[in-house]
Amino acid sequence: MNLLYANDRTGAYPDSWYAATADIPGARPPLRGAVQADICVIGAGYTGLSAALHLAQAGHNVVVLEAHRAGFGASGRNGGQLGWGQRVEQPYLEKMLGMGPARDLWALGQEATALVKSLVRDHDIDCYLRPGVAWAGETAGEVRDLHAQADHMAAHYDYHMDVLDADALNAICPSPAYRGGILNPDAGHLHPLRYALGLARAAEAAGATLFETSAVLGVDHGTTIRVRTDAGVVSANHLILACNGYLGGLEPKVARRVMPINNFVAATAPLGADAARVLSRDIAVADSRFVVNYFRLSHDGRLLFGGGESYGYRFPADLAAKVRKPMVEVFPHLADVPIDYAWGGTLAITMKRLPFLSRIAPNVLSASGYSGHGVGTATHAGKLMADAIDGQSRGFDTMAAIPSQPFPGGPGLRTPLLALAMTWYSLRDRLGL
Repeated sequence: MNLLYANDRTGAYPDSWYAATADIPGARPPLRGAVQADICVIGAGYTGLSAALHLAQAGHNVVVLEAHRAGFGASGRNGGQLGWGQRVEQPYLEKMLGMGPARDLWALGQEATALVKSLVRDHDIDCYLRPGVAWAGETAGEVRDLHAQADHMAAHYDYHMDVLDADALNAICPSPAYRGGILNPDAGHLHPLRYALGLARAAEAAGATLFETSAVLGVDHGTTIRVRTDAGVVSANHLILACNGYLGGLEPKVARRVMPINNFVAATAPLGADAARVLSRDIAVADSRFVVNYFRLSHDGRLLFGGGESYGYRFPADLAAKVRKPMVEVFPHLADVPIDYAWGGTLAITMKRLPFLSRIAPNVLSASGYSGHGVGTATHAGKLMADAIDGQSRGFDTMAAIPSQPFPGGPGLRTPLLALAMTWYSLRDRLGL
């Protein structure tokens, strides 16, 4: 199944609150005929747009090919949470890699957060970037783990977060589901599609060329790369694969290690004064479930709530009902609130929930598999690939050295195996194990 078209209309953004509140430009033309470039980038999400921006700023001739529209995929549909560090906790990285490499990854994760903030500032991207993300625990054990994580970061990295008991968290997020957590003012949240469109404008202003509705049909490797669409071809010295969950069969080595999955977000009607019964502060929240719930208030007072698992590549017929179920578990008083928008998106995960960066060939780089941590990590991965092409590969090489393993079963079995695992973890969430 081609996920580029399984759930969406060609060249059309989904009917999301993000699309309804973004200044979407007119469609860019598709690639037609033969084009020469120094670097060809496939995919106009955060990764590809960041790579194109940084390469163009360095003086390279860059062409970006996008099958739909800039920011069409996960980059324009996600929960908008700008995290910190890597997708997994530092003690896990220390155990897996040792303290030295774990510290290197921590530094790169902090670079990613800072990079997003600087890009928003330097390119005047109006995406409602705000500080603060809380992580909430449903059980006493989960709260202890979160508090221990905060203590570890303070003791070993001199990095401080607010430790919240039940009363402190409830004062910010008055949900009966949570018993405490941590709050990180260094993290943040933003309007993801407005951010992606801002990156696209910045890349074009720097000299990059973007072609939309230009799905790649194949790549011919060699000293000169040839990237073919149905109406044209780009010849380039270097290729960047920035496709994430929409890679398809373009590169089997990546596809074995990066699996596309779907997630869903809903936007309620404006809550008015009742918004304070959801959040008393303008922060974002994610909980400690394996199948994560994540939410925040929009600038017009709606609850933007993400959650609900899906085991097939097609979206459920009733997306609002899919998201309403976990939303009401967190906020029972919203059982009857109207949902004005509901949409799905395809992201990509890896076995270890760490991104997969790889040098496929001397002149072919790939980054994907951000596992729900993509606002910062994907933006940073694009810059790391741009730096590597310019001969500064230390950051890219550090990320590429993260051990990676393929999903078991190959393409035919990995989705059923993932569904089985997700069902088990979902059951554990419901039982509080």
